[in-house]
Amino acid sequence: MAMLGGCAVGPDFVRPAPPDTDRYMREPQPEATVAADGQSQHFAPGAEITADWWRLFKSAQLDAVVLQALSNNPTLQAAEASLRQSQDNLRAGYGLYFSSGQAGVSASRQLSAAPLEQSGSQTHGTVFNLFTASGTISYTFDVFGGKRRTVEGLRAQADSQRYETKAAYITLSANVVNTSIARAAYAAQIRATKQLIELENQQLHLAETQVRAGTAPYSTILSVRSLLAANQALLAPLEQSASQAGHLLATLEGVLPSKATLPDIDLTELSLPMDLPVSLPSDLVRQRPDILSAEALMHVASANIGIATAAMYPSISLSGTYGGASTTLASLSAVSKFWSIGPTITTPVFQGNSLWYVRRAAIDAWQQSQATYRQTVLGAFEQVADALKALEHDAEGLQAQVEAKRTAGEALNLLQVNYRAGLVAYPDVLTADVQYHQATIAWLQTVAQRQQDTVALFAALGVGWWNEPHPAGKGGAP
Repeated sequence: MAMLGGCAVGPDFVRPAPPDTDRYMREPQPEATVAADGQSQHFAPGAEITADWWRLFKSAQLDAVVLQALSNNPTLQAAEASLRQSQDNLRAGYGLYFSSGQAGVSASRQLSAAPLEQSGSQTHGTVFNLFTASGTISYTFDVFGGKRRTVEGLRAQADSQRYETKAAYITLSANVVNTSIARAAYAAQIRATKQLIELENQQLHLAETQVRAGTAPYSTILSVRSLLAANQALLAPLEQSASQAGHLLATLEGVLPSKATLPDIDLTELSLPMDLPVSLPSDLVRQRPDILSAEALMHVASANIGIATAAMYPSISLSGTYGGASTTLASLSAVSKFWSIGPTITTPVFQGNSLWYVRRAAIDAWQQSQATYRQTVLGAFEQVADALKALEHDAEGLQAQVEAKRTAGEALNLLQVNYRAGLVAYPDVLTADVQYHQATIAWLQTVAQRQQDTVALFAALGVGWWNEPHPAGKGGAP
């Protein structure tokens, strides 16, 4: 028995090996992006990622928003509750290793069966009370490892839920930072549009003065009014987007939109993280929560094969019962003692092939979990590669947008001076207005996109939750 107890049917789980690659993209990864707007981001392969990565943006207001969300978001709280549930299920599973005991007390009034007729006389059964008290202790030997595989599966399930909680933390923190950046970008675009509208109002006043003086045709006023109305029409969609971002941010914080107090973060005051850690591919599969969760589910599927296999073998248990019975409660402890002890062996004989196919289904689930794991790894590598390339292209795009904004601003100022001096026609000024407005909006959008793609890289790498020294609800990973 002792020798058999050391065996467990079914496969022993082995962690998948990391992908055989040292890069995320086909081409070599550059050491840094091009300099854009005076900033160049540097990539540091293998560097550690700080858990409170959002502090790299150096905004106290952003820090406060993230900490509020981490301490009050219902989705994260639900994930933490699911984790506690899986841990309690594991603790309950440990009870399989121990013997079980039951105690019972019963009281009944009975009528005994009448004896057969003898010598032509008929007798009747007797009515009596019966009190019994007994206790039973039983233990099932884990000869084929079914119990151990069950606990192994519960432990792996708890691991999976733990990593799901980490993934919820990553998603929440990234969404909060992304939404804060988007809201700041919308606010900046609204301010730029209002500044342009104010400039066009001044131009409209100048055009009306020139028309009254007879130095400009009335069509000039119509052109300015048309452009002014078009730019005013742009405000409503921008303000709607800013409102939606604010409502989403309040929801992420776990606050009703009507009761939220959100800080007004200035996009240009957010510091762009300059030194970006890039985990090695072999490390990524050991730190991304979604990959680790998929790995844990593979472990669950592997344990389930062992459970299904053990169910096909005999079950051996030992039980003992001791008790007493009496017709009166007072004499229960002194009359009619009974006890029993002995082993029980049960073995499946004919189950209509159900046990066989249950095991086959467990093997199918194992193969499915392997494919799911590989797909999760592929998706993770894709996200990292996308983020790295996005940051390269963002820098190149921002470099061009900075130059476009600068030249558009210089052209507009020059044409306005020449127009006041009567050297150029007003349509030329209107064209320059439009170009400057478009260049400013495009520059703001590119700045925000660069910030958000930086967030995407941190999220794709796992945001350093394993380096978190603080407990849940204290501004760090749960």
